[in-house]
Amino acid sequence: MKQIQPSPDTIHWGYFDAALKPLATVEPGETFTLNSVSGGVAEAPRDGSPYHVRPELRAIQAAVKPELGPHILTGPVAIRGAMPGDALRVEIVDVQLADDWGFNIIKPGMGALPEDFPYERLIHLGIDRAAGTIATPWGMVLKATPFFGVMGVAPAPEVGRVSSVMPSSFGGNLDNKELGAGAVLYLPVAVEGGLFSAGDGHGAQGDGEVCLTAVETGLTGTFKIDLVKNANLDAPWAETPTHAITMAFDEDLDIAMQVALQRMIRLIVARTGITADDAYRLCSLAVDLRVTQVVNRSKGIHAMISRELLDRVG
Repeated sequence: MKQIQPSPDTIHWGYFDAALKPLATVEPGETFTLNSVSGGVAEAPRDGSPYHVRPELRAIQAAVKPELGPHILTGPVAIRGAMPGDALRVEIVDVQLADDWGFNIIKPGMGALPEDFPYERLIHLGIDRAAGTIATPWGMVLKATPFFGVMGVAPAPEVGRVSSVMPSSFGGNLDNKELGAGAVLYLPVAVEGGLFSAGDGHGAQGDGEVCLTAVETGLTGTFKIDLVKNANLDAPWAETPTHAITMAFDEDLDIAMQVALQRMIRLIVARTGITADDAYRLCSLAVDLRVTQVVNRSKGIHAMISRELLDRVG
């Protein structure tokens, strides 16, 4: 199984770009592993702290500077045969905590309540990987629910280099807590090979990610990517073992809600054959709209419907 470890030569910090060369090429259906790191010099624990900072992260901090965004992304990986118009079916086989620490930061002018919290404050949280728990400085212990905040493919070449901050049609900074182990993410392909990257590991996050960050930490992810030929997909969507999920992003949360709902209606019609107005009614009766995040400039809404219900309709 191919394994890609983070190093100055295997990461891109803060951006997606169709011009990036793939680190590896995998066959459709092949399983591979990406290891990620998180944090710049200012966010990582200092020498002498009780936490272990991996040499890989220190090497990246020393050799690479962030461009356009804060996320250290491992990749890209090309999928043989992927062409524009196809979609990648990204099965998230496993996600494991890779570090004994994470960080969370509040920054002035950012987050959901910038007027209430107009200052910068960084905390570190201890991670017990064996127990799967995260200790807060105020004494609470959280259950770890790790997932990659950023998973995406290269944008179209004409777009050029784009920030990792704002989610878009190519995926990117989705920050969707449903996308942990066992989930499947569908991403539209814009360049040959697709060029999949992942990073921005989260140890735990609430819907909304309201203060700006989650428990930012390093992760090891195992992925299996298949091709959906000629999918003509215009936006990411996902499945968990229990739900189908549509997503939308916009600076206006109302618009994101409307688009996520429209995409859910189309999904229901395609899967069940019922009319659009009945699908709209079903959304009112059985679909949950959730605020994915409100801190990435382009805010996110995701709509969730039971897969078991979809199989029963009609």
